[in-house]
Amino acid sequence: MTTFVLMHGGGMGGWTWKFMREILESKGHTVYTPTFTGFGEREHLISRSAGNDVHVSDIVNVLKFEDLHDVVLVAHSYAGTVAPGVLAQAGDRIKRVIYLDAIVPKAGERIASMMGFASEEEAAGLDAMLESGEGPVGSGVHLQQREMAKTHPHMMDRDREKWLLDNLSDQPMRATSCAIPVGAESIKHPVDYIAAKHTIMTAMHERAKELGWPIHEHPGDHAFNVGDPEGVSDIILEIVG
Repeated sequence: MTTFVLMHGGGMGGWTWKFMREILESKGHTVYTPTFTGFGEREHLISRSAGNDVHVSDIVNVLKFEDLHDVVLVAHSYAGTVAPGVLAQAGDRIKRVIYLDAIVPKAGERIASMMGFASEEEAAGLDAMLESGEGPVGSGVHLQQREMAKTHPHMMDRDREKWLLDNLSDQPMRATSCAIPVGAESIKHPVDYIAAKHTIMTAMHERAKELGWPIHEHPGDHAFNVGDPEGVSDIILEIVG
């Protein structure tokens, strides 16, 4: 049986894995679903200092204090920027990595400029402002996602989508503006990439291909871990054998 550590995406939390966790555990696997500082049930800890380094520490500490080894690290969306740092600090505890329609960063990049939300100069300026104790604490990603869903509903049952949207929370602005110290190009572990068909992450799919990672296509959208937990779980279990 496999030990999974599932890392959530932007505006979400460990709760987003509810359905996949049930499926994987029902098959005898061990599943951990930590929440990054400032997200989900830890939204009360949101601050201007909660960036990539803090979220890397969140996961490294789960691995350490739960004494986990031979872990399959699963990264959805935003968590793709956290995975390389986790591997740099605790790679001896990780067996392999699976990216779920996730961001594939290069060292020194910032999500805000990489994803086209701001110029590099604007993102760096915002980060400097946060470092000095000024500027917005949160990014408003939860509000953005709810607005987008009005014109582009998620590929899932409407009740499940309501559950997803109702539970979204803000995320630290620092996570979006900070320079990511460890890039995906440094990963030496086996990595597989599960790519959603309907997503804003197509450029990230190309980056995964350039790194030589095997690509597994899924017909769903970016929230496929909630919309099709059965299908995504099947792909993951096929990958881990």
